[in-house]
Amino acid sequence: MFRKGNIIIFIVNAAIFILLEVAAFVMLRNNGQMQDIWISRGVHSFMANVWGCTENIRHYFSLKKENDALAERIYRQEQTIRKYREITGKDFAEDSIPETVGNFRYIPASVAKTGRNSQHNYLIISKGSKDGIVKMSGIITEKGVLGIIDAVGKNYSYGRSFRNSDMTISARIGHEGAVGAISWDGLSSNGAILREVPQHILLHAGDTVYTSGFSSIFPPDIPLGIIGEYKVENGATYEIKVELFEDFSSIRYVTVVNNVSTEEISELENR
Repeated sequence: MFRKGNIIIFIVNAAIFILLEVAAFVMLRNNGQMQDIWISRGVHSFMANVWGCTENIRHYFSLKKENDALAERIYRQEQTIRKYREITGKDFAEDSIPETVGNFRYIPASVAKTGRNSQHNYLIISKGSKDGIVKMSGIITEKGVLGIIDAVGKNYSYGRSFRNSDMTISARIGHEGAVGAISWDGLSSNGAILREVPQHILLHAGDTVYTSGFSSIFPPDIPLGIIGEYKVENGATYEIKVELFEDFSSIRYVTVVNNVSTEEISELENR
């Protein structure tokens, strides 16, 4: 009788538990607004954790590539210093490295987050107003243009990526060639289209495209990519495919460039 009683009590308790669970589920289902809030919070929390993990994994596996690129960069800089010593008989002082070169101030930064899955991609960099970052500064690497600063916080800045359908940059074929307007092709991570190049210009596949320097945002002669296929557009100008040098999927370190003469240029343009 004792065992039979225990079984009955267990069955009753289990039935009560199941009924309470069903009732709770029905209440949750009927309360659509509360359900949406709970689900939304859960999804946001899950996505935040997933994003953090994927970013860390991506950065980990890109370390070898970044280290190889860094070693190559150091080698080239050392060769430049050796050539400077040979020509001048002098050496660089450790405190003589300028922050401003020409009309541009250069500020190193790292990428805190990127958005790469839409027609309006972005970057968030780990420098802000306290570091001298201002709106409409350019974001570059030694391999190309990445974007433009649109908003500045104290510690972080938001940049509109070059991989946006509405961003156009003034570019030049070679260091002294024709100038046109280059923009992302909207399809691939390393594809762009160079337009407005006159039809009489002689083109060669494989020629390098650089920033022209006609923009007050970006300095001249930043390598962007190489010319691929091209065709005549509207019977007057070329539409040229460009393969970009920079791999937008593995950006970690960048440089912010700020034209220190922007105000003077604006005043002259407004006269």
